[in-house]
Amino acid sequence: MNREETRITLRLPADLHAWLTAQAKASRRSLNSEIVHRIEGEYRTAAADNESP
Repeated sequence: MNREETRITLRLPADLHAWLTAQAKASRRSLNSEIVHRIEGEYRTAAADNESP
């Protein structure tokens, strides 16, 4: 996807951060890429749900 990027500060509970870090490592992604990947998946699912009758 070609798009503008916005930088944000995100506060996460320590246990969620540790879990996301482990998931990113297992997927061979950076933590940022893992978070974006997961949010984009939810975004696509929500968009598809809104398009269905």
